[in-house]
Order: sequence, then C-alpha cells, then structure tokens
Amino acid sequence: MEAVGFFNILTGPELLQMTEAHLPEHRERLYPPTVTLSMFLEQVLEEDDSCQRAVNAWAAQRATEGLSVQSIRTGAYCRARQRLPLAMASALTRETGRLLSDKAQRCWHWRGRRVKLADGTGISMPDTVANQVCYPQPSSQTEGVGFPLARLVGILCLSSGAVLEAALGAHAGKGQSELSLFHSLLSALSAGDVLLADALYCNYFLMAMLQAAGVDVLFEQHGARITDFRRGRALGKRDHQVCWHRPARPPWMAREQYASFPEQLTVRELKVGGRILVTTLLKPRQAPKWELAKLYERRWNIELDLRSIKTTLGMETLSCKTPEMVQKELWVHLLAYNLIRLLMAQAAYQAGIHPRELSFKHTVQIWLQWTPHLLATNRDVLFKLIAQPRVGNRPGRIEPRARKRRPKSFPWLKIPRARARQQIRTHGHLLCA
Repeated sequence: MEAVGFFNILTGPELLQMTEAHLPEHRERLYPPTVTLSMFLEQVLEEDDSCQRAVNAWAAQRATEGLSVQSIRTGAYCRARQRLPLAMASALTRETGRLLSDKAQRCWHWRGRRVKLADGTGISMPDTVANQVCYPQPSSQTEGVGFPLARLVGILCLSSGAVLEAALGAHAGKGQSELSLFHSLLSALSAGDVLLADALYCNYFLMAMLQAAGVDVLFEQHGARITDFRRGRALGKRDHQVCWHRPARPPWMAREQYASFPEQLTVRELKVGGRILVTTLLKPRQAPKWELAKLYERRWNIELDLRSIKTTLGMETLSCKTPEMVQKELWVHLLAYNLIRLLMAQAAYQAGIHPRELSFKHTVQIWLQWTPHLLATNRDVLFKLIAQPRVGNRPGRIEPRARKRRPKSFPWLKIPRARARQQIRTHGHLLCA
C-alpha cells in the first residue's frame, strides 16, 4: 500500500459512488449540494462557525477564481443546508469510518483483532419549541430556563479513532437510555471484534447477545454484582472463570425474547489495579491478565475522542434551531471528524507510527492552513507536518479536575429570558436572576 493510500479513499470510487447516490435532484445554482456540504464541513472545523463566515469565504474563493460574487447574505446558503439530504452526511460518515477501520494496518490492532469502543454523552442545543419537543430539557431545570438535551451513543474504532456508527435520542424517556440506543448500533460490530466499554454495558443480556454474534467483550464489573474469587475455576491470582445465571425477566422484555437467552453465561473475571474486569476472552494464554488490563486502559481513548468532537470541533452545543437540522449538524460534525482522522491515518502510515500517537487538534490546525492548491502539490509535506508532534506518552501524569482562573461573576439567569427583558423595561434592572 502506498503512503498516500488513505488519501485516495476520500475521492475513491466507494465514496464517489455513495455521494452521487445520495445527491438530490438539483439545479446548478450558487450552492449545489456538494458545495453546500463542503461549506458545512468547513464551518464545523473553523472556530468561527457562523454561516456568515462560511458565505464570506465562499464569496472570496469565487472572486479568486474569477467568478461573479452577487451577494454575501446567508439566506440562500441556509436554505441550501436545509435541502441537503441527511442520508448523505450519515452515509458518508459510516462509509469513511468503515473504510478507515478496514484499511487500518494489522500492527495497529490488538493481537490481530479489531477493537471497538462504545460510550455515550450529552449534547445541548438552542432553546426552541421544536427542539424542546424532541429533546426535552432535564426535569430538574425550570421551564424556560434550561436547554434541550440530547443523548449521543457511538461506536468508534480503537485503531484509527474513526466513528463507525452513532445514534441520537432524547436524554430521558422510554427507549432513550444509553443501552437502548446502543442496541440500535449492533450492526457496526462483526464476528471477531472485541468491544471495550465501561461498567454500564456489563449486562447479562447484552453480553449474551454479543457472545452469540461472535463478538468478545471487555467491560468493567458493574457495581451491583458481587465478585467472589473463591468460586469458579481459578485461572491465576484474582483471575477465574465463572458461570453467571440468567437473571429474572425484565418487565420490558417479551417472554419469547427472554427464553431465547441461555440460562448460563460463562465469563472471566479478573482484578487488577483495584478494578474488576469482566470478559468473554476465557483463555489466559491467548489473553493474559496483564494484557487485558493494558487493553482496558485504552478504553479512555473514547473519552478523548468525544472531547475532540465536542470541544475541538465545537459539537458540545449545537447551533441549529430545528430537530431536523440538529441531526444534520450532528452528522456533519462526525463526518468532519472522520475526515481529520483520515489525514491522521495517512500521516501515521507514512511515518511508521500508530495514529493514536498524533494530535487531533494539531491536524485540524494544519488542515485549515493548508490550501487545496498546496494539498495537490505537497501532500507528503502535509503528512510529515501532521506527524511531527506526538501525544499520549505522559507516564505518571496527574492533573486536578479544577480551574484556577475564576469565572466572571455574572448571576445565573433563573427565569425565562423574555420575562427578564420585561423586568428591565419596567424597573430598569433585573429584579431576580
């Protein structure tokens, strides 16, 4: 495989064919779908993600190319974003993730096996009536004061960091829990995969389902389960094989589905570093205890990946005011994230290192300064610059989760903003925050 083989994926027949398949019928206007998607992607990568900045940049590019620049108003571009098919952004995200995972070097895998990560997080958005209906604010917040909150659950590739699949739902309500959303993503897992996740996923029925599909798991033990290393078949010090008995049928599960699960599930429990791990990798010679401990430490990568998506790309608070555009904005963020991971994978391959050794934020910064003209002529230089800084090698690093710089002492707004404005008009000041 050539050093720039990953780069060719972006314009290869797989993505080109998929893009064309999702293109809607359109006229050749100022903002055709492909231009709109490109501008949307640039928006989520830039620190100033306003529509006005995107339109200004497009106008400047057209002027540079000798094309007419008629208006820099944002209305036409916003309408073009609304016409952009959600299926295009989501399909391209899944396809780039799949291609990155499939093309990952074997040495990037764990013992020759693909490892995938799963986790969930919360995302806020503007306080509009439509958003509140689909993604209600937490019940602990006063009406008119809080913000709509959505739950995002994703499956990511440990080797490349790419997003393979994702699901968005309300933060609370029936069928909207993290595990419920995760069940809709099981198609992203294949026989032979290893799944890493936290204690929430250490569930008998989920583990039985994954084991039946040929997917091995490595989870932290759920706090509600008692582990007794005096029982079961000893495999080493605080390492044993034990049978879990099928728990009582949950109220939400149909009797036929419950009967389809095995009455017993054989798992391996081990304690290392004060943490109890549960896995379906039962053979100590194929999966030594210390290797499993090291592997589970790498679960933290999904926390870093979510931070890259939410903080570096600014997805923690979305800006769209309707549920349809919220979903579209989400998938465009994930697509932009995968395309940056694509560049990192190319740079890592060329430098002979692991993609996890490279900085996501540095890659975004380099890409934004790299013009398309330079990309066509100095591709290798781009990859070398991406591969220069190394991250992740911080042995013994301890940092307090606290801020030194004090925030500005504005009071919290505890009433709807419209009522606060009326108080200022009437009294000249805010009566109560």
